[in-house]
Amino acid sequence: MSAEIRWGIVGPGRIAENVVRDFAVVDDARVVAVASRSADRARDFADRHGIERAHGSYAGILADPDVDVLYVATPHPQHHAIALGALRAGKALLVEKAFTATVAGAREVVELSRETGVFAMEAMWTRFQPAVVRLRELLAEGAIGEVRSVQADLGVRREFDPADRLFARELGGGALLDLGVYVVSFAQMVLGTPDSVAAVGSRFPTGVDAEAALLLGYADGRSATLATSLRNALPGQARVVGTAGWIDVLPRFHHPQTIVLNRAEAEPETITRPQLGTGYAHELIEVTACLQAGRTGSAVMPLADTLAVQDVLEQAAGQLGVSFAEDPAAL
Repeated sequence: MSAEIRWGIVGPGRIAENVVRDFAVVDDARVVAVASRSADRARDFADRHGIERAHGSYAGILADPDVDVLYVATPHPQHHAIALGALRAGKALLVEKAFTATVAGAREVVELSRETGVFAMEAMWTRFQPAVVRLRELLAEGAIGEVRSVQADLGVRREFDPADRLFARELGGGALLDLGVYVVSFAQMVLGTPDSVAAVGSRFPTGVDAEAALLLGYADGRSATLATSLRNALPGQARVVGTAGWIDVLPRFHHPQTIVLNRAEAEPETITRPQLGTGYAHELIEVTACLQAGRTGSAVMPLADTLAVQDVLEQAAGQLGVSFAEDPAAL
């Protein structure tokens, strides 16, 4: 692969608008194409961001020979079909969270990535934030002793609107796949994959989850208490507790700048690590570097972790009476 990594954007929506701006601070990466089901929407996005080519279909960008890697930011149920098509076309992938709508869909994408040797990664930007990188270093150094629990919450208040994607089951709406993925991924990053999942919550009239509280249990007694909601705003804070102290990740924890280390008989230590750009740059740098090095996956956001998180989300949704399906017609 050439030194410059050529990117394509699939799904020019709100999050893609934010992500594309961060390419300005990423070396050796350039967005050369964008795709939408609407040719006009793709052209408008391309014109506003100085992108060379606009495709009026997802299939069009999969066939584009000048694209090395795709950033996929369509609704969750469309990720599966697009990702499979991309891998078969030899295109590397950065897929927005939640990775897919179902565990089965995620497993199929992961298996094809491994089978073809084509790079794929979930776009969980939290793991690449400099403050979170420092958090992980402190935990590895034993700064708070043995880690025993995680607490995290993330919620926003949204007025119910059955026409909005957030409330549509066929588009993967609900709190868990949009916001709960952050708290679950954070807990899994710190504690590993849980042995049990218990969830309580409520649903909107469209059948998607409105709010959820999760208790993740581990055989050795460790635990994670997590909350997510579209009914009400939540502080957006996380805390990692160990036998010799704790670390607070200040709001909003999924893209923080500051953590606070608290240890017995010591003054709290505030550690600030600003992001590059708006924070998306770090995951873009990771993918670009992995592709330049010929790696097929990321050690920071491995596909095994993505599968583990997807499984927790599906278990929690199932306990709330919510289920999702992939969109086979996405292409």
